[in-house]
Amino acid sequence: MGMSYIVLAGVIMLFSWLVSSRLKSKFEHYSKLHLQNGMSGAEIAEKMLADNGIRDVRVISVAGQLTDHYNPLDKTVNLSEAVYNQRNAAAAAVAAHECGHAVQHAVGYQWLTMRSKLVPVVNVASTYMQWILLAGILMIKTFPQLLLIGIVIFAATTLFSIITLPVEYDASHRALAWLENKKMLTQQEQAGAKDSLKWAARTYVVAALGSIATLLYYISIYMGGSRRE
Repeated sequence: MGMSYIVLAGVIMLFSWLVSSRLKSKFEHYSKLHLQNGMSGAEIAEKMLADNGIRDVRVISVAGQLTDHYNPLDKTVNLSEAVYNQRNAAAAAVAAHECGHAVQHAVGYQWLTMRSKLVPVVNVASTYMQWILLAGILMIKTFPQLLLIGIVIFAATTLFSIITLPVEYDASHRALAWLENKKMLTQQEQAGAKDSLKWAARTYVVAALGSIATLLYYISIYMGGSRRE
């Protein structure tokens, strides 16, 4: 299983690199496709929120690249500086997508609610998980229960990555539907926004597959150690 996992991990890492590279190139390409309506990412976000009757969510600018996210705790749509200020198809896609999460929150979308409940668990798990798993592997013959504890913790992070998939795909669906229904973009701009979000979603798919593969690897170590007892 060790060699099999190394091969599988290598394949997943390769796909992750390919998807990330493709996503970067797509966003660079569609960042050059300027919107005919002249609206910035911030203006797109504010209009989508208003059109959905959401008045208690603020749109703010945050530093960095790929730092765009919706924070349900303080109800803010956080857009990276480029997305917030620029007026192109890529910025429109990201801004509308993050507002899609705000709409999910407003309507009580069940998958977002489930993911939000797992955030504190995942935050704690990320702090101690690797150390527990490492210690569990080293002590597999004397204290296999420690590895089992690590597996349970890792399973929570894997569940989080799986639940993230419908959350992200639904947010993109809401974003694209709004952009189309409100005729915010031209056909070419709409196609660019759709293509951008498609590749962004695939990064979450690769992450979930990688997490599942790693979980199965740790389970195989635990079962192997238990059989030797």
